[in-house]
Amino acid sequence: MEIGKAAYYLHVLNFPTNMDPDSGGSFYNSAIFKSSVLTVALSTFYFYETDKHFFLFKASPVKKDTAVTVTKKESKPVKKKKTIYLTFDDGPNKGTRAVMHIIKQENIPVTLFVIGEHVYGSRYQSAIFDSVSQSSLFEIANHSYTHAFENRFEKFYAVPDSAVHDFMRCADSLNLTSNIIRTPGRNIWRTDSLSCTDLKNSIAAADSLQNKGFKAMGWDLEWHFNSEQRLVQTYEEMANEVDSAFAHNRTKTANQLVLLAHDQVYANPEDSASLQQFINQLKSKDEYEFETVSKYPGVSKP
Repeated sequence: MEIGKAAYYLHVLNFPTNMDPDSGGSFYNSAIFKSSVLTVALSTFYFYETDKHFFLFKASPVKKDTAVTVTKKESKPVKKKKTIYLTFDDGPNKGTRAVMHIIKQENIPVTLFVIGEHVYGSRYQSAIFDSVSQSSLFEIANHSYTHAFENRFEKFYAVPDSAVHDFMRCADSLNLTSNIIRTPGRNIWRTDSLSCTDLKNSIAAADSLQNKGFKAMGWDLEWHFNSEQRLVQTYEEMANEVDSAFAHNRTKTANQLVLLAHDQVYANPEDSASLQQFINQLKSKDEYEFETVSKYPGVSKP
């Protein structure tokens, strides 16, 4: 504390600070009195200064805990989508180019089961084959070299070794790396988990193909065409058939549907439009996804 400030407070209290030392006997001149007054003055100054600083540096009030308790929401289980394997037989032919354009526009994967003789049938067909082979959206699979000796089905399946040779010829001539096949004119399944044959007289040939390492893929639904190479079902009817097959579990494997179509039909512009509308309708449902048949359960790599 500064003495000047103490003197100031003594002056305010009207107590003289420069008393004559020889005036003896006066209470005001006594040492005790001076000491008492000075103590009071200093104490008053101390509490004044302390109180002043207390208000200048007043502590902030303690805030209440404002933490927000977040209730964790239970996440809904992701609904598993159903898989559609869109496949096209008999190419390359006049309708294959139209199929190629539609599939690229819709950006979905598909599988083409090609015939060896058709690839070498003309420069046009060879060029189409080269185009689809270079696209990541198209998986190329084996549909035999001669299409069962040009549709002589009974003769073709009656001799299993001949049938095996025809598929091997197609694979070798086209340098196919896939072991997936589709038997012409027959709905035959030979995978790691499925063994089905529609006609008994084809069983021996189907078993021989499987023993050679081929995986035969049949189909659950077919988009039929008539003798004029025109679609029988409309795209709405076909979409309804897909919905119904899943709803009533009419597929070889649950939630997996293989659809058979044929390239040659889509040379007609109206049928090409139907194909694109069909794909769009299935995509709009947001419950289906498209895959190539090599992703089908039980179809292992060669």
